[in-house]
Amino acid sequence: MDVRDIATLGPDERRAIFERDSGVGDASEVAAEVVGRVRSEGDVALRDYAREFDDVEVGNLDVTDAAERAYEELDDEMREHVEHAATNVRAFHEAQLPEDWREEFSPGRELGRRFRPIERVGAYVPGGAAAYPSSALMTVLPAKVAGVPHVAVCTPPAEELNPVTLAALHVAGADAVYQVGGAQAVAALAYGTETVSAVKKVVGPGNRFVTAAKAAVRGDVAIDFLAGPSEVAVLADSSADADLVAAELVAQAEHDPNASVVAATDDAALAEAIAEACDRQAGEREREETIREALEGDASGVFRGRSMPEAVLFVEEYAAEHVAIHAENDEELLDRITNAGSVFLGPETPVAAGDYASGTNHVLPTNGGPRVTGGLSVDTFVRSTTVQRLSHEALGDLRETVTALARAEGLEAHAESVEKRFSGE
Repeated sequence: MDVRDIATLGPDERRAIFERDSGVGDASEVAAEVVGRVRSEGDVALRDYAREFDDVEVGNLDVTDAAERAYEELDDEMREHVEHAATNVRAFHEAQLPEDWREEFSPGRELGRRFRPIERVGAYVPGGAAAYPSSALMTVLPAKVAGVPHVAVCTPPAEELNPVTLAALHVAGADAVYQVGGAQAVAALAYGTETVSAVKKVVGPGNRFVTAAKAAVRGDVAIDFLAGPSEVAVLADSSADADLVAAELVAQAEHDPNASVVAATDDAALAEAIAEACDRQAGEREREETIREALEGDASGVFRGRSMPEAVLFVEEYAAEHVAIHAENDEELLDRITNAGSVFLGPETPVAAGDYASGTNHVLPTNGGPRVTGGLSVDTFVRSTTVQRLSHEALGDLRETVTALARAEGLEAHAESVEKRFSGE
């Protein structure tokens, strides 16, 4: 893993680091073709793609009953772990529930806001080479906490679906589970098929084809955001443990060879120690090849600042999915970080805790997305409506302002709709 000085980064290096690409463009043509075919052929296309992409002959697409059986058959210890994680995730999201409110801002002028869940939501839970029961909890639980009546889930087909993922979907409260993967799953949720009912919003992580499909359907259905491979940025001062910093980088690197992992510090000796520890730890992991490819990526590396403020600015500009702060004054540094999907404070707070069981959501924006949006939350699954009531006197207080502005915009009927209330006076 390279150690580079922040001050000497050239324009091309900075572009590769700060303008990371999710690969959606490269996958868009294939995704568009898949979406179009599913939209026109329904279940036939889903079964054909399962055979082509997953090498699986799918019988029943609907495996909702299998999720309940998986929960019942799961060994007691694993069931306890799934329920422990679910309890924490549920509690964190229950704390986010917004409350309806109304307030009289001036005599006779009552304004307020109310919140209602989206009626039907679809969640994508990745599978394939790995199983992600954690994503089952992270996508379904916030929706159910928000009050969504129907949450449908698609997860890739397999000769034997992962029982822990299925059990997690049951624990989370999924209303329907389908064994459909990839771009075709997004299309099925967006437009519906003979088996899969269409939803109003599609959420959840996935590979570049899933992301490209979300981009293709978002004019017809709402989505959460377009996310790419996993990312982490660790901000560290001289008090940091190089092995723990390296462990964070290696952990995210094992997700995907295109993962982006960086550490930023003002301590030259620590920078070298982190790079060395990454190399050593990569050799100890089963997914060594994937890890090393991610560590050597253009947007990965250990970055040395001339000062801690320079390191902070680097992390802020990087705008990572996960930001870990290993520093004595971590709370002070947190106040200077605004562009982050989720922040992990202190050496005893590994990103993996948030990935699985601390309670926060691990479905987060990447590729600079934290500059403008946050991760999956209860807010993702509710819509707000403003409410207002005016007395005749309160409308009278607004009369001249409303009519003057309406006429300034050339909207005479708007002005007259107010004046009608005073025509008898």
